[in-house]
Amino acid sequence: MAYYSVLDVTPTTDVWIADYLEPANKLVAKHGGKYLARTASHEQLEGEKVDTALRILIEWPSKDAALNFMKDPGYVPHLKERTAGSISHHFLIEAKDDLS
Repeated sequence: MAYYSVLDVTPTTDVWIADYLEPANKLVAKHGGKYLARTASHEQLEGEKVDTALRILIEWPSKDAALNFMKDPGYVPHLKERTAGSISHHFLIEAKDDLS
């Protein structure tokens, strides 16, 4: 079953970004992930206003694929840099409808 990573990322410094993008792109693909959106073009339609610089949506073939990406030894140092240099929230969502 597919899973989706939904991230809100607001950099607090940009020193990590140049070294992050290429390895992250390759590792997402290595684990079967596909970026569906990575953009600063987003609009909040409901709820209390949350200022977020980037919204990112990644489709994964499985939960294991997403979790394996997160703990990949090639990604871990980049994850540490991203989380140290940004305010980030990452949600992993199963592609199912519990209300149907």
